[in-house]
Amino acid sequence: MNRHSNLPVIGITLGDFNGIGAEVILKVFSDNRMLKYCTPVIFGSSKVMNYHKKMLELQHVKIFNIDNLKSVKHKQINLINCLDDNPVITIGQPTEQSGKYALQSIDAAIQAIKNDEINAIVTAPINKEKITAIHKDFSGHTEYLEKAGNVQESLMFLVSENIRVGLLSNHVALKDAGSSVTVKRILQKLKIMEQSLMIDFGIIKPKIAVLGLNPHAGEEGTIGTEEKETIIPAVEKATESGILTFGPFPADGFFGASVFKKFDGILAMYHDQGLVPFKTLSFGSGVNFTAGLPFVRTSPDHGTAYDIAGKNLASADSFRNAVFQAIDIINNRNEYHENTANPLKKSDKIKEKN
Repeated sequence: MNRHSNLPVIGITLGDFNGIGAEVILKVFSDNRMLKYCTPVIFGSSKVMNYHKKMLELQHVKIFNIDNLKSVKHKQINLINCLDDNPVITIGQPTEQSGKYALQSIDAAIQAIKNDEINAIVTAPINKEKITAIHKDFSGHTEYLEKAGNVQESLMFLVSENIRVGLLSNHVALKDAGSSVTVKRILQKLKIMEQSLMIDFGIIKPKIAVLGLNPHAGEEGTIGTEEKETIIPAVEKATESGILTFGPFPADGFFGASVFKKFDGILAMYHDQGLVPFKTLSFGSGVNFTAGLPFVRTSPDHGTAYDIAGKNLASADSFRNAVFQAIDIINNRNEYHENTANPLKKSDKIKEKN
């Protein structure tokens, strides 16, 4: 791969074409400077992209249709037609067809990365309900890619310049989230987070904070016992294994008093405990990264935004950051593996810094 260029090839999934996915993709890559950093390949439909180009008055943006990934044009926007040529577009209104094509786009990107034809996947927002209608076991990008990567566990990792939050449980009902709080699962997620912070983000010895499940982190067992019985033992075992782990912290004070700034990563016990503060602090600029996969996958931290679809109101910042984050992780992984293979090279860099 990349025989003719050092640029990473980034596979872009279309998402739900009735949402803002195509809009933010076009807005990001309409800036030709992006093509200095990567070569995008959209897995989608030329009809869909042309429709959105016209609607956004971006007809000047050139997209090259290619038959296969051996024909990738570097320093250009590429598109592989992997959908039916006659999709019915109903902007702002998800349909069964838009769900079906969103899944087909994801599957095409997965196959490409398994074939080592692209370097990373950046996914545009989808409508899970419409995909679940045709694929009953689909519960979200993270879980679907976990199966595709043949890994037992991954980590939904929300990252921005100021904060990185991983989730113990992803898309489960709040009443079921407590059952995910086990010593084994906490240790699994902490190990994935530590490895990701070192390999994907270049942090040599990361410090990780763990949040409590209950208000005030259980308050010594008076408001729930999960902290005393499960979370504290998990933190102690992680520390014994060499992971710099601290907590459990009461979530409200942890974020309210900006304690999060002292840590490289944070493990939240359930979805909203992590995403509410993350999106409050980083909405529009944050990135959703799936740590623990054998390949790189990022996405923006927003959804399909049907209410503003087709109105040229969507910000492309988060999608742009998702692309740059994917590029950074590719580079960090390459550097980590080079240093691992050649320890002398790493020591030379340390001497240069000193």
